[in-house]
Amino acid sequence: MSLEQEEETQHGLLLGSSDAVPAFIEPNVRFWITVRQSFIQRLLQWTELLDPTNVFISVIQEAWKQSLATVHPDSSNLIPKFFRPAAFLPFMAPTVFLSMMPPKGIKSVILPQVCLYTYMTAFNSINGNRSYTCKPVERSLLMAGAVASSTFLGVVPHFIQMKYGLTNPWIKRLLPVVFLVQANGMNVYMSRNIESIKGIAVMDKEGNVLGHSPIAGIKAVRETAASRTVLFGTSALIPEVFTYFFKRTQFFLKNPGSLWILKLSCTVLTMGLMAPVSFSIFPQIGRIQCCSHEEKFQPSTEETEIFYHRGV
Repeated sequence: MSLEQEEETQHGLLLGSSDAVPAFIEPNVRFWITVRQSFIQRLLQWTELLDPTNVFISVIQEAWKQSLATVHPDSSNLIPKFFRPAAFLPFMAPTVFLSMMPPKGIKSVILPQVCLYTYMTAFNSINGNRSYTCKPVERSLLMAGAVASSTFLGVVPHFIQMKYGLTNPWIKRLLPVVFLVQANGMNVYMSRNIESIKGIAVMDKEGNVLGHSPIAGIKAVRETAASRTVLFGTSALIPEVFTYFFKRTQFFLKNPGSLWILKLSCTVLTMGLMAPVSFSIFPQIGRIQCCSHEEKFQPSTEETEIFYHRGV
């Protein structure tokens, strides 16, 4: 039995059938609601779920953890293999490294940015909240716009360097970092913009869906964007600082080619450490006080707070 078939079988055991549509909420969402994890607990769990080896050979033993790593909590469908959380680091770390390389020409500037934001847009859209209805054409146009705008923002600092020849070493290093942070935050907002317009499902603590809330959608997108800015800002800044001081050492003067090996290693290490942290900053299930929410939900439940799935 292949890994994909094994995952479908295990997911079917949770839902009764791999093609079944849950009557209330998907078991993964119910898990996130009932288990109120601390930041440390979320960090340890995401460290395991983000293990890149899970892309090809699952090292997760518990069936429920395999479900968290492979099944979308809203649609109950298997997440495409290369857009699961475990695939995030292997794809993103090298792409971020290439996107921060000094510009040598138009192609060397644009291509890494296109690759970075194409994957990032698809990852954000696939792993975002899917409790709303959306036409495929509408989603495709939204994703195309997110890729185009994020890529444009990402290439701006490199074109500035190519045109004006910045000489200040800190401006040359920090300018791409600032634009990278802004572009990734904007990418989350654009690729998941429908959630804040149409609203996402909100539930009581028993998992009964009460309706769809734009307020919950806005909060989910805002929290995810904040976590992305922390991840990419740190992952881009620390390698730049390390390379700045490394270029002043005798080892670099004797081995100038080692600079890019160090920077790539530093990028992979920093992103590998920061990915679980950024994914753990906010809980997967957000909470909103009923008194501060839309009045239409207040008669539907006696609970003081309602829940929504934030997405990844």
